[in-house]
Amino acid sequence: MSSKPYWVLALSLLGISFAGPLVRLSTADPVAIAVWRLGFSLLIVGVFLAATGEWRDWTRISAREMSLAVVGGISLGLHFWAWNASIHLTTIAASVTLVSLQPAVVAAISAVALREAPTSRQVGGIAVAILGALIIAAPDIKGGMAPSGNAPLLGNLLAASAAVTAAIYYSIGRSLRKSLGIWAYVGIVYSTAFVTLTIIALFRGIPLAPQPPREIAIFAGLALGPMLIGHTGMNWALKFLPAYVVNLTVLGEPVGATLLGALIPSIRQIPTVSTLIGGAIVLGGVIIAAGGATRRSTLNA
Repeated sequence: MSSKPYWVLALSLLGISFAGPLVRLSTADPVAIAVWRLGFSLLIVGVFLAATGEWRDWTRISAREMSLAVVGGISLGLHFWAWNASIHLTTIAASVTLVSLQPAVVAAISAVALREAPTSRQVGGIAVAILGALIIAAPDIKGGMAPSGNAPLLGNLLAASAAVTAAIYYSIGRSLRKSLGIWAYVGIVYSTAFVTLTIIALFRGIPLAPQPPREIAIFAGLALGPMLIGHTGMNWALKFLPAYVVNLTVLGEPVGATLLGALIPSIRQIPTVSTLIGGAIVLGGVIIAAGGATRRSTLNA
């Protein structure tokens, strides 16, 4: 078994850990953030499509595959919308933790639709990680709707819904990456997500431009780090590993995002004791589940 997919996933984890802090730093509408993030990402994807010639994969794609890719793109767009909104309603720790519960949903979808049922060890690891996630989010869930105008409960619910749409997106990716190159696949999915969110912005009257230079820099950072390194790296790994294995990567995101949120002066969200304990449990669950995945997989990258 090649270790290359796991190194890519480790780099992807670093990339997605910057998403929460960067979104928190932005003052733009959640939909506008997602549209710009995808727009910058598509510029990069377009360069790789031209350089690799993978755009030719589109000439061989079936109607079923195209339909699945479009559904995946819509799911990704809705995921970004809900999750970006949640970041501004609850803490970074709670938001990124709840959205990282998606492996549980992915495991269920994989077992039913992809016939890739997780082992008992992997189920145990996911369960441990979910327990850690709930410990991190517990203070906000208990607090409900804060009188200050911040709505942590709504933010937590949005983050949970973002976990479901992300699970659909990654499960579809596992199916399509067997026949589509990475740039051909993300070209369709990212474009669909971009169009979906642009339509939502127009329908809701959300201004997309102009944006100040500071916001443009944040959007570019989201495209280069969380999108290109994070999402695209995970989509690359979907060709070699089951969706629920790849998706385990997001369970480490709360730890990285929480640390960054504490270190960045303009955010300065110091993690609570429950966040630290929950983060340690999340990492333990990831290690347990990933260990089982390494031994089970027999595919060579």
